[in-house]
Amino acid sequence: MQLNFIDNDHHASFSGRILPVIDPSDGQPFDDIQRSDARDIDAAVHAARAAFDGPWGRLAAAERGRLLMALSRLVAEHADELAALEQRDCGKPTAQARADAAALARYFEFYAGACDKLHGETIPYQSGYSVFTWREPHGVTGHIVPWNYPMQIFGRSVGGALAAGNACVVKPAEDACLSLIRVAQLAAEAGFPPGAVNVVTGYGHEVGDALARHPGIDHISFTGSPKVGTLIQQVAAERHCPVTLELGGKSPQIIFADADLDAALPVVINAIVQNAGQTCSAGSRVLIERSIYDAVLERLGHAFTHLRVGPAAMDLNLGPLIRQSQQQRVWDFLSDAQAAHIPVVAQGVVVDEAPESGFYQAPVLLADVPVDHRLAQEEVFGPVLAAMPFESEDHAVQLANATRFGLVAGVWTQDGARQFRMARRVKAGQVFINNYGAGGGVELPFGGYKSSGYGREKGFEALHGFTVLKTVAVHHG
Repeated sequence: MQLNFIDNDHHASFSGRILPVIDPSDGQPFDDIQRSDARDIDAAVHAARAAFDGPWGRLAAAERGRLLMALSRLVAEHADELAALEQRDCGKPTAQARADAAALARYFEFYAGACDKLHGETIPYQSGYSVFTWREPHGVTGHIVPWNYPMQIFGRSVGGALAAGNACVVKPAEDACLSLIRVAQLAAEAGFPPGAVNVVTGYGHEVGDALARHPGIDHISFTGSPKVGTLIQQVAAERHCPVTLELGGKSPQIIFADADLDAALPVVINAIVQNAGQTCSAGSRVLIERSIYDAVLERLGHAFTHLRVGPAAMDLNLGPLIRQSQQQRVWDFLSDAQAAHIPVVAQGVVVDEAPESGFYQAPVLLADVPVDHRLAQEEVFGPVLAAMPFESEDHAVQLANATRFGLVAGVWTQDGARQFRMARRVKAGQVFINNYGAGGGVELPFGGYKSSGYGREKGFEALHGFTVLKTVAVHHG
């Protein structure tokens, strides 16, 4: 049984209730977590406040960096253990789980080096004044982490908050807690003082709501659905608490006739099948110039038929979806596509070894998806790729921007001028030219336009969101 980690110690929930941990590969429970409530959040917030007002808050920036570097090394040393936890908890293929553990270590390494480089400015002003700015931590930050990439999102969110000097209370998704509890334990082993990193598990409507509402939380970072993001904004607004929101996307891959298809198509496929399509930045729409539309669909379709789905430990192209309700959500989208007579070009195969009780979905390629259909507008969060043709550069931009989201976009063209025009015109927080994701670099600020949220995580820019800018004006005559 897994316990909450508060004040560098393990704690059962005040309620005494527990929740089962389900393995998506076979649908069976294999562990338990705490079903916490507002009392557990209160305990964690008080521990974080004591840390911030005490030993953690008094540490010099360079000392914070040394602790984060020590944590990075511990994560790297325990990478196989962490990957195994996340693999079974989330259904990730082995290679993906190991990549996530490596990314977590890299986040802590990056932010370790950034701790003592968060500088203010001097501002030229009137004679007789010296004016400068400081960047100060908010205090206690709340982090609501989703189930699709627990380690990576913990790294980009909590890593940045700790680097800026905040103490953290983390609420993981109830579907994926195990790796984050272990990371909090490793933080204690690395020497983080009690209360600097706290993890409380449970349902979002109980624990997440309590965290968002708690008057001791000075900033909230949330990654998840637009619907829940709206609720968090409303709750936070009641006490004027700042928030950083990453709320998903309907990201386009835009392929022009002059694109290098040998380079583009494997990336396009990976961008929708990685983590079984359960990725906020998944390239879930592929927009193809009309003159090459049929040829590209043929090549994509052939590749889709060779994709294999199975238990996480088999390390195939895809593992299972996270839970039955997510599987049903994907089925509902595909049922709507069938009702609308949207053609299926090709799909992959669920291997015979996959237990019937697991939550599997073969990747599906759909053609001629109408721009107003929900498959072109809503986030499926599954391995479903919607293809549509475009006639011109203007038409491509129109289609790319024709959703309420604006998280990521990929543009494939050899025309240098077009590359820059498209980067300017597409409304997305990240635009990748002749690549997609740039290897997921932790240095690259990440966030969205429109309903994809606001604020930025990753990179140095994240540190600005986890700090408050203070202006100091000294009148010395």
